[in-house]
Amino acid sequence: MNKFVMNRMPKVYFGEGALKDALTQECQHYGENVLVAYGGGSIKKNGIFDEVVRLLQEQKKNIYEFNGIMSNPTYAKVQEGAKLVKEKKIDFILAVGGGSVIDCCKVISAQAKTQDDLWTMEFDEKRFPSQFIPMGAVVTASGTGSEMNNGAVITNEEVKIKGGMLGALADFSVLDPTYTLTVPMAQVISGAFDTFSHAMETYFGQPAQNNVSDEINESIMRNTIRNMREVVQNPQDVKPRSELMWDSAMAENGILKLGKVTDFQAHQIEHQLGAYTNCNHGQGLAVIHPVLYRHIYKNGIEKFARYAREVWGIHDTKLSLEETAQKGIEALAAFIQEMGLPTTFTQMGITDKEMLRKVADSSNITAGCCKKLTHDEIYDILLECL
Repeated sequence: MNKFVMNRMPKVYFGEGALKDALTQECQHYGENVLVAYGGGSIKKNGIFDEVVRLLQEQKKNIYEFNGIMSNPTYAKVQEGAKLVKEKKIDFILAVGGGSVIDCCKVISAQAKTQDDLWTMEFDEKRFPSQFIPMGAVVTASGTGSEMNNGAVITNEEVKIKGGMLGALADFSVLDPTYTLTVPMAQVISGAFDTFSHAMETYFGQPAQNNVSDEINESIMRNTIRNMREVVQNPQDVKPRSELMWDSAMAENGILKLGKVTDFQAHQIEHQLGAYTNCNHGQGLAVIHPVLYRHIYKNGIEKFARYAREVWGIHDTKLSLEETAQKGIEALAAFIQEMGLPTTFTQMGITDKEMLRKVADSSNITAGCCKKLTHDEIYDILLECL
């Protein structure tokens, strides 16, 4: 394992009824003006918004709303939120939703504390925020693990970049699996595959030699696969949903990444695809991963073979190392199809080769991937995804 520093994680309130415990215990630490941020308004239909408001009112808080956060949050939306936070003198931000809402609020929290343009700071000047409006996260759709870290993915529409930014770390996170019962199954599976992707992207990072973080990771991947299958078979069963919710948190709380330089090349490619198409994140990853892995597995063949054995249960001793690695990638592809996720961009309505060239040319090349790709190779991968 590489040298590392383990940073703190948010306080987690997990399980049915966790919201009441969290807001009753935590709100006393903040001022009276609370911004409740959310997306398209589903939380007003399923009763979660009313529950949040009632609990905040019990704590004598002044409540302000910030809604309309989109599935791929834009930098313009961040600026809109930061302006509102300043105008209303917000003391605390409560993000209620999935990863997009939480990501947006992390960056709002940082932007509201500085007069500098945060995008310019982070991308051009390589300076990062150190002061934030305190925030909490209430997860209603799991998969991204955004509630467990200070990273955010924001789309700057002016420059056509969907990039990672650093913002606030939530003081506490609420994970109540019953909140996911009203989420459409396609979204549940897409989110769960994002979790699986996070685990894989960490696992195939450097060093390639197996270590304690990777062995924990193998368990998370196996658990995610099993519970994705279970939730499809039993959509109203809270147990697999609770497992998937904690899998999501574990994949992004930093534990699996300790001692690792992560890969995340598939994510970098999909992010830029999202900048040009606004496609569903988990679905995009599902299309990209098998194609990418067929391109790079020979450069990390021992790790890919172990992945096949430990995650997919491929233990045929007659197979060569390369054949075992290939079987693991094909098992991944078969699982994606089994879960009803798209296997081509065409299925997602993405067919523009000229646009894919722009996606390839603007994709970030990561340090942790077992093979350092060129932009031309990324373009070839994208074409194969069609």
